[in-house]
Parts: sequence; C-alpha cells; structure tokens
Amino acid sequence: MSNVTLESTITCPKCNQSKAEVMPTDACQWFYECEFCKVVLKPLAGDCCVYCSYGTVQCPPIQEGGGCCL
Repeated sequence: MSNVTLESTITCPKCNQSKAEVMPTDACQWFYECEFCKVVLKPLAGDCCVYCSYGTVQCPPIQEGGGCCL
C-alpha cells in the first residue's frame, strides 16, 4: 500500500461541515453519520463508498487502481 493516503476530509452535503477521518483499509464504509447534523450519508450512484462520494481523497483500493470492496 505504498503512496496511499489514508486521511480524507468528508464534507456533509446537508450542513456543509467537514471532518478529517482515517479511512479503513480492510473494509468499505457505506454509511457515515455527520457528527454535526446527524444525517447519514450513503455513497452516490456509481461510487463504492462514502469517501469516494464526499471525501477529499478516494478510498485506498481506488487509489491503488483497483476496485473497491472486492
């Protein structure tokens, strides 16, 4: 996993608040609860996880050029 960034900042589309999070390397994250407004985020159509939809950095498998959650 060389050159893979594990920190991504998720921005909530409802309240526009952001929070830096460390992405898991052994599982996909399909749900994320915004700690500010409590909305539960789910991946957008075509994205594999919440980091690919709302984060500043895509998930580790996508960064490595593979598919997510295989």
